[in-house]
Amino acid sequence: MTPQRVSLITLGVADLTRARAFYAALGWTAGDETPGVSFFQLPGIALCLFPLDDLAKDQGREGAALGTGAITLAQNFASPADVDAAFAAALAAGATALKTPEPVFWGGYSGYYADPDGHVWELAHNPFWHLAADGTLSLAAPE
Repeated sequence: MTPQRVSLITLGVADLTRARAFYAALGWTAGDETPGVSFFQLPGIALCLFPLDDLAKDQGREGAALGTGAITLAQNFASPADVDAAFAAALAAGATALKTPEPVFWGGYSGYYADPDGHVWELAHNPFWHLAADGTLSLAAPE
């Protein structure tokens, strides 16, 4: 077993139909349309959309008020222009701008938006990391 890994990220959503439509407008394609939940295959991982009440029940915390905002999901891109294009697409799909992409102190370029359920996404270009053609990130320099 490899302990240092993540296989699935689940986002609790208030309205599954709205959430599916938002990610579809970003160009995402659901890989599994199980009733009451959506899965999106990503390189080496999957993203799940799960209604908030059902997620709390599944966690053994029925009736719990699940929140958002204490985590940031991120997508890295090959260039600042790609970041700008992805940010514009997110806003057109219904996202809320939190921080317009701009150069940042560490030498990269990034911005933030919130999806319709308040989940925060960072869009970034980091010139110090290797990004494969499929978007897979490697902290190590390419060989």
